[in-house]
Amino acid sequence: MKRAYYSAPVSEFLGHSAETILGTLTACSEFPVEAPQRDAWLEQVQILKKVLAAHTGRGRLYLEYAVPRLGRRIDAVALLDHVVFVLEFKVGESRFLTAARDQVWDYALDLKNFHASTHDKAVAPILVATRAPSTDMRIEVSAINDGVFRPIFASEATLPAALRAVLQWSPAPPIGVEEWEAGRYLPAPTIVEAARALYAGHGVEEIARSGAGKDNLNLTSSAVDRIIEQCKAQNQKAICFVTGVPGAGKTLIGLNVATKHTAPGELHSVFLSGNGPLVSVLREALARDHVEREHQRGKSVRKGEALSRVRAFVQNVHHFRDEYLRDPGPPSDHVAVFDEAQRAWNLQQTAMFMQRKKSRPGFAQSEPEFLISCLDRHQDWAVIVCLVGGGQEINTGEAGITEWIQAIRRSFEQWHVFMSPELHGSEYDSGNALQTAREHALTQFNPDLHLSVSMRSFRAEHVSDLAKSILDLDVHTARQTFDRLRTRYPIVLCRNLTRAKRWLREQARGTERFGIVVSSQAQRLRPHAIDVRSPMDPVHWFLDDKDDVRSSYYLEEVATEFHVQGLELDWTCVVWDGDFRHVDNQWEHFSFVGSRWQNIKMPERRAFQKNAYRVLLTRARQGMVIVVPEGDDQDSTRLPAYYDGTFSYLRSLGLSLLE
Repeated sequence: MKRAYYSAPVSEFLGHSAETILGTLTACSEFPVEAPQRDAWLEQVQILKKVLAAHTGRGRLYLEYAVPRLGRRIDAVALLDHVVFVLEFKVGESRFLTAARDQVWDYALDLKNFHASTHDKAVAPILVATRAPSTDMRIEVSAINDGVFRPIFASEATLPAALRAVLQWSPAPPIGVEEWEAGRYLPAPTIVEAARALYAGHGVEEIARSGAGKDNLNLTSSAVDRIIEQCKAQNQKAICFVTGVPGAGKTLIGLNVATKHTAPGELHSVFLSGNGPLVSVLREALARDHVEREHQRGKSVRKGEALSRVRAFVQNVHHFRDEYLRDPGPPSDHVAVFDEAQRAWNLQQTAMFMQRKKSRPGFAQSEPEFLISCLDRHQDWAVIVCLVGGGQEINTGEAGITEWIQAIRRSFEQWHVFMSPELHGSEYDSGNALQTAREHALTQFNPDLHLSVSMRSFRAEHVSDLAKSILDLDVHTARQTFDRLRTRYPIVLCRNLTRAKRWLREQARGTERFGIVVSSQAQRLRPHAIDVRSPMDPVHWFLDDKDDVRSSYYLEEVATEFHVQGLELDWTCVVWDGDFRHVDNQWEHFSFVGSRWQNIKMPERRAFQKNAYRVLLTRARQGMVIVVPEGDDQDSTRLPAYYDGTFSYLRSLGLSLLE
């Protein structure tokens, strides 16, 4: 893929006429180029010609450089000596707006984190407001000392001085242009970023990072494609289980499958999830993105129209179920992707709901069995892709993976079953699932259907392993895993929420999203201004900007495991309440009822609570602070003893203490 509309050595750029360069930019543009854009490009080119005249023969210039993960293009990237300069121009602007600062910072971070040849290079983001008055420039690296400078503010007049100051800051060998261009772009997008890119027509290979994670992702995606093609060609029906550790890319696989087959016709597919917050966030993000992209093309699309289109692609599984309770015909979709399929309801929960809410006494199917029956209405072929996460069951009545296979064996013997033989671990209830699958004559095992490498954190791929060992009380493994993480993925321990909030703000750069996450049972954090019963809107929390008080950035509203499952942030603050306590080398489980804590005795509810903390501990892509409050010996519901054991246990694992 051609990354830039225009690129040339600095010496050649200086020799090309502005009109020639403008012609190249216009010819490459994906959108109609109106007069304001042409004028802006011309002014940028003229400014760069003046500025780079002092650097002829010392590097290369790239204009309109693509950043696929963000769906944007950088105005200019200049390789000068040993520095990668990222320039964002605001032509005619006299102010340095916060949004523009974050924009250029995001571009610089994207190159640093995801472009292999930039990992070890100095990266200087410069925001150029061409009409800004001259001010003193601050040249400094950011709090995370990885070679990325804090955004530098420059006008047309001060831009030459900014380049000189950065080049003098930290001398190093010159960047090899050919080597830098050969570096692979290895992004690790959030699920929202991935959904936007896939919905806009990019392939999974463009937005997935390299290494074991991407290799595993490509193998799994190809395996699912082959199953779909086989079923279509042979008029078969199949259920396919894609399993994996938290953050391995299960939802990305599902979205990739769904977007490949969105055209009307027999291959029409749908992405289904019982996770209400995930559905709401994805729909809103895709609708906003669609409106923006159409606006760039010079077309006007109403938000409601965009949402209507997106709703056909991303649906709540319960709404899908209700639709085909009313309609006895086959769905329009031959391929249905069920996200977090382990959370579908068992027979008891479904029957109770149907009797109470839908006035259907005697309903005798679990949710998996009914959903399979809907796709089974097709006379020719159908495929169900179940995305299954280990240790993700967090609510009463969730059936787990075994119920899907049992439903096949009870009622749909002609359906084929595809799953990985490597499915193991108590968090999958895998013994029953594997044994039940082996007893079905049409089961095939394929190791490519299991995603074993987490891709959520591009800084470290062992966060899910750390969470598992912490929750399993495997101290030795937890210490070893944390040692592997500590240099690239900061995890700190704190007892003061105010200090933890300050740490989050110090770490985050650009629009990196941060927020507070807590257990839904954490009801005694109210003295810290955290009320889990206070409603929050996940759409605003996950998608809105820093100036919106409803966004996660404000650190006023918190998200629970029900809000964040399937989604992620760059930095999190996990506040640990007395509901889940480390006492005498074991976990004790509590719920707050009335005015006191009550011990949770049911094994199922204990497992849900443990999984809730598994979700919370695996939401951050770049790092987290864990806050264990000190408690209050004057408050019988927040005694220090409820917290001290947990704090001491986490501290013993090697977590650094944030004073």
